[in-house]
Amino acid sequence: MLALEGVFDTGLTVTLDAFSTANSLSARLFGGTPRFDVTLVGVRRKARTSQGLTVPVQPIKPASRPDWVILPAAIADTPEELFEKLERADVREAKSQLLKWNSRGARIGAACMGTFILAGTGLLDHQEATTTWSLAPFFRQWFPQVQLDESRMVVPCDIGITAGSAMGHLDLALWIIRQTSPELAGIVSRYLTADLRSSQVPFIIPNHLAQADPMILHFERWARLNLKDGFSLLDASKALATSARTLQRRCNAVLGKSPLAYFQDLRVEHAQSLIHRDGHDIEAIATQVGYAEGATLRTLLRNRLGRGVREIRAGFE
Repeated sequence: MLALEGVFDTGLTVTLDAFSTANSLSARLFGGTPRFDVTLVGVRRKARTSQGLTVPVQPIKPASRPDWVILPAAIADTPEELFEKLERADVREAKSQLLKWNSRGARIGAACMGTFILAGTGLLDHQEATTTWSLAPFFRQWFPQVQLDESRMVVPCDIGITAGSAMGHLDLALWIIRQTSPELAGIVSRYLTADLRSSQVPFIIPNHLAQADPMILHFERWARLNLKDGFSLLDASKALATSARTLQRRCNAVLGKSPLAYFQDLRVEHAQSLIHRDGHDIEAIATQVGYAEGATLRTLLRNRLGRGVREIRAGFE
């Protein structure tokens, strides 16, 4: 694992704990095979976590050739702060080292904001990837050559794997363990009461994404006022004093989806909030979000969230 200054404490430790748990269970249940030999290295003599803890790291051996390199996230509160961190000298050195490891055949895994560092090497260009959903609009802006899909929690590609927000570090570790031993990964999941998740969609907050662009923010406000009436690209573009083509292009550039798809995201979000309230049946909720029948809304919720009305309500309870 490659630890940099400001590394996310939980991301670092949960990854180490996952492999440590895998080794412990492997020794007890499978005679010690497989085993994951994990070394914490850095481009400096030591690394300080985002909470101010000092983490001892080993120096990188010039001829090292690991099977996997995992890059935990460094924390930034704003896109501007993240951009500044990406320009740090140690980050530039880390990117150079990642390229060397990749040239020697090592596979690379990164989660959350660590995916920005990996993308900065160019290794993700023309590759499928995911990242933390909250910064996806900025990822698209900075790395347009990457085929980003922030709806997914884990995305394998030719050079390794990327994982989503914060706790996606655990999903990344479980995925790597599963490639070696699905049975061991299943047992580790049960011991840690965690499982490999396929989607970030249930966690995405549409309003947060809209903050990344003034036009998208205006579109979101218009959409929330018109959920009952249904979607009209022409009406939306007129309300924003722009063309339908411009609105389409802007949504795709910032959100990676069409205006209609984002409108449906808002429908799903509002429907979930109504489902959580007492006294609202699915037919009444469907009317509130612009559908004539509850069955249509049920299908949308199942397709987007992987859960039906009963599971959504039970999850809230």
